Amino acid sequence: MKKGFCLWVLIMGLLSCEKTLNIEPNQQSPKLVVDAEIENGKAPLVALSHSLDYFSTIDTATLNNSFVHNATVTLSDGSQTIPLQEYKLSFSGGYAAYYYSTAPGNLFTGTMGKTYSLTIQADGKTYEATTGIPLLTKRIDSLWWKPAPFQSDSIKAVLMSRITDPPGYGNYIRYFTQTNQGPFFPGLNSVFDDQIIDGKTYDIQVDRGVNRNEKLDTGEYGFFKRGDTVTVKFCNIDKATYDFWRTWEFSYQSIGNPFSSPGKVLGNISNGALGSFCGYAAQYRKLIIPK
Repeated sequence: MKKGFCLWVLIMGLLSCEKTLNIEPNQQSPKLVVDAEIENGKAPLVALSHSLDYFSTIDTATLNNSFVHNATVTLSDGSQTIPLQEYKLSFSGGYAAYYYSTAPGNLFTGTMGKTYSLTIQADGKTYEATTGIPLLTKRIDSLWWKPAPFQSDSIKAVLMSRITDPPGYGNYIRYFTQTNQGPFFPGLNSVFDDQIIDGKTYDIQVDRGVNRNEKLDTGEYGFFKRGDTVTVKFCNIDKATYDFWRTWEFSYQSIGNPFSSPGKVLGNISNGALGSFCGYAAQYRKLIIPK
């Protein structure tokens, strides 16, 4: 009886020690978010926006108002510096997207082996970033398909590739896939290094790219279908681009997971801005999967 009474007193004492914690998140002023890229043979693309609060209500008006207009954006390849012009893309539902690129008639495009410097003047501040377009030394040798394993649905197919990695560490890649006439989407894990496969030729499955604006269907993830025309965009990238997307994808996949470790996205924009300026040396390979 005495032991039971003591246990009851201990429990009540512990309960009385509980304290209500009211956590107030820090209010951060919006930061510049940069999504910039340049690819061999293509004009540069730079999208500028302001970051949103974690608890913001996101709707069409909020997204439209997040874009940064009338910024001064210039790009240099070391021998010439060009200004970029702002453009607008309109979509259904009242949504619009804005980006900066070369003026009409300007033939400035990305070239393999060159380094590019981006300068942005916005909100009274100056931001800078540098990226390079590597040489296309790591390539897809061939593509083929095979029926998806352990699937009762006979229309599902797996895309396979044979890739050759050149000798010497430091060959980083990012890949995208296009199905039929749709857009290119990156893989759920889209970037890879060559720590394990340096100097080797190897076969590997190419998972179908993911539209991150839609809920992931785990039953369909990675598969293509019989009759699809698949284009793989296989890009050689520098380490800064690899580090940005590696940490960004880890952070994306950790959202909502209470057991994941915290991570920091490693961008390459100066002056506290978020995002990255990425260079891509792209190879395109197409395969028609027969019905």
